Amino acid sequence: MFRKAMNELLKWKESPRRKPLILKGARQVGKTWLMNEFARGYYDDYIYISFDKDTEAKRIFDETKDPKLILERLGLINGKAILPERTLIILDEIQECPNALGGLKYFCEDANEYHVITAGSLLGTYLAKPMSYPVGKVNLLNIYPLDFEEYLAAADGGMYEYYSSVKSGNDYVSAFHQRMTELYKKYLIIGGMPECVSSWVISGNSEEISTIQEEIISLYENDFTKHNGTVNSGKILQVFRSIVPQLAKENNEKFIYAAIAKSARAKDFEDAIEWLVSSGIVHRILNVSKNEYPLKAFEMLNYFKLFLLDVGLLKHLAGLTNKSILLSDAFQFKGQLAENYVLEQLLPVLERSPNFYSYAQDREIDFIIQHGESIVPIEVKSGGSKNAVSFKSYIEKHKPQSAVRFSTNEYLKNGALTNIPLYFAGKIFEFCETY
Repeated sequence: MFRKAMNELLKWKESPRRKPLILKGARQVGKTWLMNEFARGYYDDYIYISFDKDTEAKRIFDETKDPKLILERLGLINGKAILPERTLIILDEIQECPNALGGLKYFCEDANEYHVITAGSLLGTYLAKPMSYPVGKVNLLNIYPLDFEEYLAAADGGMYEYYSSVKSGNDYVSAFHQRMTELYKKYLIIGGMPECVSSWVISGNSEEISTIQEEIISLYENDFTKHNGTVNSGKILQVFRSIVPQLAKENNEKFIYAAIAKSARAKDFEDAIEWLVSSGIVHRILNVSKNEYPLKAFEMLNYFKLFLLDVGLLKHLAGLTNKSILLSDAFQFKGQLAENYVLEQLLPVLERSPNFYSYAQDREIDFIIQHGESIVPIEVKSGGSKNAVSFKSYIEKHKPQSAVRFSTNEYLKNGALTNIPLYFAGKIFEFCETY
């Protein structure tokens, strides 16, 4: 399975700033698979330790902080020499051994010639705690579900080759538009969770995909009670189950606490939201009070939307049928599904999370991003309609250098406005070269 993160791991391996690496991301996005494939493909040898099973290794980290002594003992237990730069040390489920997580500092300071990579279940919620890991002594890499390009690599090699060859709008081929749009619709159903994509490629059984998605959702909901620490598990579950109705609200302006429970307030659920965001299960997108550079300075921390990490899981939670997605031009929740999809494609290619811009009553820009010093508004249309009062009003008033509409229409550049087919959302910069 092709994963772009493999290129990031190779950059880490060769980087003069390399430190022990922590992979962040929700459960089931493929972190363990990535670490093992990376080890097998690019190192002479590797040692894999999973702290939820290996009590001997855990005891080693609990007994000493000296990396040289740790490496010697790990080598003895595994019956192999651990060599600098040639042996990759994989520490999985590291949240089960806090001393190993804290000990990454000493690997950085005293044994950085040894390559160490780590991951864990719900590790993001642990890292979000103050003093929980050695800040400045580790590198971090976010791992997401497969994006549309990675899905194509697994599901349709021919269209993947076309997708990969597109470096600008000049490379767009109209003849492939219908086929690519069909593949986009299938991606809305399957999503990017590795097990779902693998199952689809092997069996082509959509019922099996639905079963896997239900299992993943159940796994997440079980985690709410097992790993939440001081956060009320019932409130985490309430927030998680409110995501679909929150997105489905008319005018979908922002997250409303009262939609969770009558008389609910921010202070009652803010910890639960933080937990879901830190876990990687949910993405939080903040509104900005001004559409000016730098956007970060105008973020409104109490005015936000929540999206799910994977569009396939969102489709399953919303109870949408495959038929409606494949054959219907208009159905409830279609726009929200497209927005969630676009967000997933943007996150891996942006330096920072996008925002949205609600600038007047009934006036909202779906996403707004900063590229260099330019501010780029983005409209997401689930179909081919060009009716977007807020977007047109924004362009007329602010006259941005670049504006992007994602839709099912073909690629078209008209002055500052670029219409990009939804399936090319991850290539926003290739299609908008004038940024």
